[in-house]
Amino acid sequence: MNIWNEIKNNIKTGSYLTRLLYINLAFFVVVRLTLMVFTLFNVDVSHYVRYAEIPAYLPHLIYQPWSIITYMFLHIEFLHFIFNILALYWFGKIYLLFFNQRQLVGTYIVGGIGGALLYIIGYNIFPYFSTIVQQSYLLGASASVMSIIFAAVAYAPNYEISLALIGKIKLKYLGIIFLAIDLLSVTSVNAGGSIAHIGGALSGFLFTFSLQKGKDITMGINKLIDIFANIFTPRPKIKVKYTNKKTDAQWNTEKKANNEKIDEILDQIKKSGYENLTAEQKKTLFDISKKI
Repeated sequence: MNIWNEIKNNIKTGSYLTRLLYINLAFFVVVRLTLMVFTLFNVDVSHYVRYAEIPAYLPHLIYQPWSIITYMFLHIEFLHFIFNILALYWFGKIYLLFFNQRQLVGTYIVGGIGGALLYIIGYNIFPYFSTIVQQSYLLGASASVMSIIFAAVAYAPNYEISLALIGKIKLKYLGIIFLAIDLLSVTSVNAGGSIAHIGGALSGFLFTFSLQKGKDITMGINKLIDIFANIFTPRPKIKVKYTNKKTDAQWNTEKKANNEKIDEILDQIKKSGYENLTAEQKKTLFDISKKI
């Protein structure tokens, strides 16, 4: 229970990077557990996961337009998830050295959308993919992470980071290596992923160059997020208290009755003392004196 409370507190008070990590983790855990439970009963539900993946075939995409968002948070394989989540954490930290947290979320989503669009375009215009386009689907946060990486590369190309076994390396050289690998892999088994990576990288470049010219392309995304957040955020309940207004005549009548009660109780106190008052008389005296 303490772990759950700690997680909820991290989500509420943590950075936007922390929340992105938790969203990816939640998607992964829910999907993996669901698939595992149904598999134990020999029920294959893996085809339902397709509705969260983005198809390359346009007629399929028309029936699941939401997948252009859901795919970038979806992972099924453990190693795929771990690699992307670690890359998001490491490069997200670097990104936040130059940009703010809201821009991080915007860049993640813009990069995911950019990667998806290039993937769809590539699979539909190049004859090489014509035989597999109808069966091709894309999932994972890779394009979004590439967008975050290349936004930082474009802003601070000479910023140095330390890598195990390699030592210090400038962001621009790391970016060149990543981009070269993907360009050389556009006809590989994971061609869709490589094309999406390139789309994410281009989106990251576009974000930084537009920002340097005074235009933040993530603002529209963040405004939409705010709208949805306001819809699903519970609003505080306002308690309305109604009071009946009394007329002057009612106030005077009540005041006269109270005075008569006080006079009667005071007379009794003079005769027999306060200790001999009944509990009800003591309460009446207290209540009336409090009102006065």
